[in-house]
Amino acid sequence: MTGQNTTNKPVAVIIGATSKWQSDGRNTKLAHGSAIDDSDIPLGIRWGVGGAISQKFAQEGFFTVLTTRSAGNAAALSAAIEEQGNHCMVVELDLSDQDSIASAFATIREQAGDPEVLIYNAGYLEGRDLPPEKELLEHIEVSMFDTAQHISSRGPFLVAKEVLPAMRANGAGSFFFSNNSKSLRGRKRNTGESLYYPRVMMRTLSQVLTEEYSEHGIHVANVVIDGLIDSPGTRSLPKAQENPDIVMNPIKIAEAFYYLHTQDRSCWSHELQLTPYPTVPSV
Repeated sequence: MTGQNTTNKPVAVIIGATSKWQSDGRNTKLAHGSAIDDSDIPLGIRWGVGGAISQKFAQEGFFTVLTTRSAGNAAALSAAIEEQGNHCMVVELDLSDQDSIASAFATIREQAGDPEVLIYNAGYLEGRDLPPEKELLEHIEVSMFDTAQHISSRGPFLVAKEVLPAMRANGAGSFFFSNNSKSLRGRKRNTGESLYYPRVMMRTLSQVLTEEYSEHGIHVANVVIDGLIDSPGTRSLPKAQENPDIVMNPIKIAEAFYYLHTQDRSCWSHELQLTPYPTVPSV
């Protein structure tokens, strides 16, 4: 292998390796008015689910590819993985741009190799800053809906087209979606929430890919992360401060993704719902 994966490690690609709730993330700044200090927060939590998954697969011997819209967002995470004695690379990828997706995966194939694992963990905040009087669909700008669709359904469709052919030819691979409870059924958008109902399509795509590609040896699964995920920005929210037991540990979420990847082919799970113990699972 030429490029960055010089020891020919298996490749895990994490789409959305950094969190919008990291110390200087978009949601953190929106909720708290500025970036916050994360120096006392464990490395496994600093970059949310994407960062925890990236570190977990790197620790398990994978060459981990971190994708992000801007390479600077993943600089600290990349440095942490390297300092842990593991290896990764950062690739810029804009899920709203088909050419960007194609270019990113061309780089990944050249510099790292075909992915054995693809975890789709992309997020967005469109709709989150709308005031209470603009909860209804009639107030949602088309640009907001377009972004939600790009991230929730068109983006993973294009990513799947980039990685599934090689996985099928190899007769093996894992393609996992990091999703949320809004994917389980259509629900209204409440004040302070992103425009999440397009994520129902992400779950549907997972189900379709399971039917199409499971027989070719590719493990597809939708992971419903049903709660508030710990990160620098979320742990500072009043509801997390008042009831810390509802906050989900991203390190443990990452372990669930790795568990899925290591499942025996005779008993694959195709949907996994993770819910903190004090709360009732969403349906």
